[in-house]
Amino acid sequence: MPQETGDERVDAIVAGLARLGELPVSEHVAVFDEAFSGLEGVLAAVEEPVREGAPDGAVGRR
Repeated sequence: MPQETGDERVDAIVAGLARLGELPVSEHVAVFDEAFSGLEGVLAAVEEPVREGAPDGAVGRR
């Protein structure tokens, strides 16, 4: 399993990819589509841009 990202929502989406090994290849596209939609939703939920000069991952304005 990949290293945790620090965002529980993203970690849950990535963990869901583990089920690919149990599914026939013909069902993989649906799993990837689901993961993509979930990650898109997480990105859309970001409300504040990263401050210039702020440490990695710091958000908001001064």
